[in-house]
Amino acid sequence: MDQICDNNDDRNRLDEIALKEAIIGLDDREKNILKLRFFRGKTQVQVVQEIGISQAQVSQLEKGAIVKIKKHYDKAASISVG
Repeated sequence: MDQICDNNDDRNRLDEIALKEAIIGLDDREKNILKLRFFRGKTQVQVVQEIGISQAQVSQLEKGAIVKIKKHYDKAASISVG
C-alpha cells in the first residue's frame, strides 16, 4: 500500500530530534535549571532556593542554555534544509 508522506510531519520529527540533541548537549546544571523553570514552572527565586546559587547565576545559566539550544537548533535546521 502506498503511503502519503506529510512534509510537516517530517519537519516536526526533525525539529524534535534537533531539540533533543541540543538539550542533551547541555551540562547537568543547565538541564536542571531549564527543567525547573520551564517544565515545573518555578520562578528564578524558587530555583535559587532549591539549588543554592545566586539569582544572577540562575539567570546567566538559563540564558546561556537557551542560546546553546538555539545555536544547535539553527545549525541542525540549516543542515536539514540544505
